[in-house]
Amino acid sequence: MDAVIEFADVTVTRGQATLLEGIDWTVEEDERWVVLGPNGAGKTTLLQVASAQIHPTSGVAGVLGEVLGTVDVFDLRPRIGLTSAALADRIPRHELVRDVVVSASYSVIGRWREHYDELDHARAAELLTEVGAGHLLDRTFGTLSEGERKRVQIARALMTDPEVLLLDEPAAGLDLGGREDLVSTLSVLAMDETSPATVLVSHHVEEIPPGFTHALLLRQGRAVAAGPLEYVMTEEILAATFGMPLQLHHDDGRWAARRRVRHRTD
Repeated sequence: MDAVIEFADVTVTRGQATLLEGIDWTVEEDERWVVLGPNGAGKTTLLQVASAQIHPTSGVAGVLGEVLGTVDVFDLRPRIGLTSAALADRIPRHELVRDVVVSASYSVIGRWREHYDELDHARAAELLTEVGAGHLLDRTFGTLSEGERKRVQIARALMTDPEVLLLDEPAAGLDLGGREDLVSTLSVLAMDETSPATVLVSHHVEEIPPGFTHALLLRQGRAVAAGPLEYVMTEEILAATFGMPLQLHHDDGRWAARRRVRHRTD
């Protein structure tokens, strides 16, 4: 298998702050990764580098066989499917859902004068159906619930048949039902052998969909552990990542964690 992401000693600094430090990380094309860590751990910065939105301050960041700093990122970005809160904020609220998805073909946000043929529109409709949002085709983006917007963004991210799919906290802001619907959708995508390599950023182990294979755990910009879920998802590693003693449970393909409470004895 070929690596779709390959970081070697990647460091990102802004002023006096170090956002990422010495990250070594490789994602193969058949893997599905979750990136976990507390607020300020560097998760979003990691995804910004992986999506060619920013360059590392030092180290080498390889994405889809190209090295950032030696490639035109405007040629590289269409090969990457990305969802993020920042991207969602740029989508015009009056835009029809069908146009939100189809406009990804030109890597633009907001319809202007581009021309799309029937195959483009058919693919957009197919992807919306695939993520459970086919009935939203003629709605405007601004009338959708938060969960519906997340599904539309995933369909948009898949529109260009990307070689890697990057999801930055897709369950943020969802209620319990919305989260569970989204996790189910992402699980179906993860188990589809034709789906691209996927990286999901989250704060919560409960949001790891069945079918995901690997985890990278970050704390204060550094990697605590990285590798197959069954090896790195332990109470000790999770406690080191989040800075507190935790109880970890794994049942029916889902993970759950809570703070370990020490009971006083008389």
